[in-house]
Amino acid sequence: MQRRTLYLSLLAGLFAFSGLASAQTKWDLPAAYPATNFHTVNMTQFAADVDKATAGKLKITVHANASLFKAPEIKRAVQGGQAQLGEILLVNFQNEWQPFGVDGLPFLADSYDESMKLYKAQKPLLEKKLAEQGMLLLYSVAWPPQGIYSKKPLNSVADLKGIKWRAYSPTTARIAELVGAQPVTVQAAEFSQALATGVVESTMTSGATGVDSKLFEHLKFYYDVQAWLPKNAVIANKRAFDGLDKSTQDAVLKAAAEAETRGWTESRKVNTSTLETLKANGMTVAPPSAQLKADMKKVGDAIMKEWLEKSGAEGKSIVDAFNR
Repeated sequence: MQRRTLYLSLLAGLFAFSGLASAQTKWDLPAAYPATNFHTVNMTQFAADVDKATAGKLKITVHANASLFKAPEIKRAVQGGQAQLGEILLVNFQNEWQPFGVDGLPFLADSYDESMKLYKAQKPLLEKKLAEQGMLLLYSVAWPPQGIYSKKPLNSVADLKGIKWRAYSPTTARIAELVGAQPVTVQAAEFSQALATGVVESTMTSGATGVDSKLFEHLKFYYDVQAWLPKNAVIANKRAFDGLDKSTQDAVLKAAAEAETRGWTESRKVNTSTLETLKANGMTVAPPSAQLKADMKKVGDAIMKEWLEKSGAEGKSIVDAFNR
């Protein structure tokens, strides 16, 4: 009799444990940048906030540095349900839908305040497009302003002619074409190796990426042209999100809103601190010459004209809303 009672107790415990295990939902969040990058740190905090708010009911694992999917694969992985969440650089997908690239247009929005204004103009269309693709925008955070890194001093765009230029988006590739550089597509995770092997020798990116990839080990000059502030977005598979109960959904949305606010604040801090780190490691950090700035503005005007032609009414509506 005692043995039967013990057996039943064990069985009840197993059922209870099984019920507890099945009640927990596990999500993957692939990201393209190192664990130390401020975007990834912010995402890790977002995951911890969701875990706490749901009492462990929803566990989100952040996979940094393109360890689960490479940067160009993440959006498709979320769309297809291979990952429930993902962080993407919106400008990477401009060829798919032009408004994805609006925050990569040179000198349209060249400060944090302007960038937030552009985000608000872009957001309704962005949410609509992602919804059509079976996804949900959780939050978006801007990178620090983009500058030009180079091995040699740059006084005008003529100095970029023939240089091997790292491109990470359609716009950065087009800039290379317009200034006579050679565009080479290299994702963030492979950037350091590409520099070490001479595959690239110049790029436009932020101080944050400069520190992440230790560009000061290979390049000597950074020109703070503040051309644009591209955004990362954390997106969710809509079906996976709809499968959560209401309280868990609310916890995810609340944590996402907090991550967005926190991320923009952190981006401003990182912009200052990373430029100081570049200087401390021997890099010359300087504003562009008047000629270089004027030349880059002409390049920006040409790209804006092309983008408005390609993006049609949707693109015009975003720019019009931004300019109001």
